[in-house]
Amino acid sequence: MRVLVVYCHPVETSFAAALHQEVVRNLQAAGHEVDDCDLYAEGFNPVMSREERLGYHDVPHNQEPLRGYVDRLRAADAIVLCFPTWCFGLPAMLKGFFDRLLMPGVAFDISDPANVKPMLTNIKRISAVVTYGRPRWMAWYMGDPPRKMVTRYMRRLTASQARVDYHAYYHMNVATEPRLTAFKARVGQAMAKFA
Repeated sequence: MRVLVVYCHPVETSFAAALHQEVVRNLQAAGHEVDDCDLYAEGFNPVMSREERLGYHDVPHNQEPLRGYVDRLRAADAIVLCFPTWCFGLPAMLKGFFDRLLMPGVAFDISDPANVKPMLTNIKRISAVVTYGRPRWMAWYMGDPPRKMVTRYMRRLTASQARVDYHAYYHMNVATEPRLTAFKARVGQAMAKFA
């Protein structure tokens, strides 16, 4: 399976970085072809320009600023997202990636605005490895936008065909080494069985 791994964290010594390495290592060991997209390392610009917004509905010209990323997304059979939750949301870099990439003609067909059609039907699997600073109950109280983005919106863009996993570690603020190690091992096992 060709897996697009989208990683978003600016610090190479973070726990998110260790999780990212675990994801990639286990996917490759399981025989998957991994396209490792590290948004910070690639210098991705998350800011949608005025020109992009004005041309947002102009398919296929709207895809030109992100042609390489569009091609990578279309070539994928699966997506694995690896990111921290900040302020109960996606990091700005990842939010900008979604805002710019999940556009008409790529993620959905809006030629009939009353009947928008999903276009990411090439994606059969979606998984996310996510950390939260606060406990699960607080994320739930805040509506847990990252979980909904992955398990609802992303899945909807696949015509609700993709199987979705969401691996979350809550309350990083009081994390202990044994708990982090155990979570990382669970993530590794999940990626080793990814299908």
